[in-house]
Amino acid sequence: DEAAAAELGRFIHKEDFAAMRVVGQFNLGFIIARLGADLFIVDQHASDEKYNYEELQRTMKIDPQRLIRPLQLDLTAHEELLASEHLDILKKNGFDVSIDPTAPPTQRTKLLSVPHSGGGEPFGKKDFEELLHKLGEDTGETVRCSRVSALIASKACRKSVMIGKALDAGQMRRILLHMGMMDQPWNCPHGRPTMRHLVDL
Repeated sequence: DEAAAAELGRFIHKEDFAAMRVVGQFNLGFIIARLGADLFIVDQHASDEKYNYEELQRTMKIDPQRLIRPLQLDLTAHEELLASEHLDILKKNGFDVSIDPTAPPTQRTKLLSVPHSGGGEPFGKKDFEELLHKLGEDTGETVRCSRVSALIASKACRKSVMIGKALDAGQMRRILLHMGMMDQPWNCPHGRPTMRHLVDL
């Protein structure tokens, strides 16, 4: 699937989606689109899911769940600095922390709340540490710990166009336009390809 995505990335550019013409819907699950002499088949659920996923990754703030008592974190000095520099991203992921600059180094940070798990396994220290590790590698606004990303993927899936739903031309056109707005339009959050090249006419 990665090879197919790489091949599509060489073959078609994101701005090409706006130039695609909708041919029709196949089997209530796929959009047939034409670009010049090339026909493509687009998975309506996978492509809509990926668009919703990227939008939620950028915008969704996870509800925090307050801990009964603050949890002392044993962080390195570097991790404490990361936490203090990215309080907004931590909060967006559902983690609230307090930082006491008068406390001894490595003992300055306490966890006040964790992401609301929605009835699943509670979030904890390991999830927070994973997020800090990712922040050390990437300071982008969409940095998420893996379990928060999984929650977002589940939400994106539920709100997306499903296989079996009949779409009119306008709805199919909107899905194609959205593909051109994505950072990575070639695969859904679960790794399934969003589209394939069918044939040269």
